[in-house]
Amino acid sequence: MHIPENYLSPSTCAVMTAAMVPVWTYSVKKVKEEIPKVKMPLLGIGAAFSFLGMMFNIPLPGGTTGHAVGGTLIAILTGSPSAGCIAVTISLLIQALLFGDGGILAFGANCFNMAFILPFLGFAIYKLIWEKTGKRKLAAGIGSYIGINAAAFCAAIEFGIQPLLFTDAAGKALYCPYPLTISIPAMMIGHLTLFGIAEIVLTTAILAFVEKISPETLEEKPAQSTFKPLYILMAVLIIFTPLGLLASGTAWGEWGVEEMASLVSNGKALGYTPAGMEKGFSLASLFPDYSMAGMPEWIGYILSAVVGVAIIVIFFKLLAGSKKDKIDFSKGQSV
Repeated sequence: MHIPENYLSPSTCAVMTAAMVPVWTYSVKKVKEEIPKVKMPLLGIGAAFSFLGMMFNIPLPGGTTGHAVGGTLIAILTGSPSAGCIAVTISLLIQALLFGDGGILAFGANCFNMAFILPFLGFAIYKLIWEKTGKRKLAAGIGSYIGINAAAFCAAIEFGIQPLLFTDAAGKALYCPYPLTISIPAMMIGHLTLFGIAEIVLTTAILAFVEKISPETLEEKPAQSTFKPLYILMAVLIIFTPLGLLASGTAWGEWGVEEMASLVSNGKALGYTPAGMEKGFSLASLFPDYSMAGMPEWIGYILSAVVGVAIIVIFFKLLAGSKKDKIDFSKGQSV
């Protein structure tokens, strides 16, 4: 679901980024107001789970792959979809800058889908079902499933409108060449099946772990020691990230430019490379595709996971350290 560079026109990217500005502004404000200092590291833990979840690629028959995102999970753990928005945003930013996973220009679009639509809608569905049934994991599973599919549908729309709006004089697409009739089913088949199930598994499995091993995490003001089991789980997931390498193929809509002309759809090769993609913006990443020069692929993958998670956790720890406790003068306590 990571939209690469030059799949969307610059104007589309500008619109999507502009749409995210008020969302980011609102989310930052809400996090400052609603998340106490002691719970701020949980944003880093949630963002790390999201980062790692996106490294576990799952193969789909036909040669494509996909993954879970974890946005609804973060919203549930923190009690705030705004926290989910900020956490996933930071995860996506690190992926784009360091690992070339998702475009820099398309960053706003990727955040709109995965850091806005997914956690806000997923959490709203979760809260509605939980309040009516009292079954937290059922509500979390349904909310996460609907959230990721809504995000995938938005990405499909963004892909599919490109050939309708942006073509050259010969009528050839300048950016993503596949219209809505192809992009929507291509994106939704995988997410309505395997990738949606992966999102359910990630969300409910970690939530079940928290409820059993560290239930205080879900309290308004958990102790710092409460997070220790989550750091251990994070380390275990890092060790197993190379399992994501077993999924051969490329996620739909994330092909390299050199592959475009030979891509086959409805039994026919595209036959050309869209000019906007061929001559578009590019930025070399430090660890492309989660690899490290001179190292076996699986070791590079693990080290990439370590680097990404370390940056995320440290960032949110520093953010927590800069956050001042609010004092409730009516009770004489800091909150």
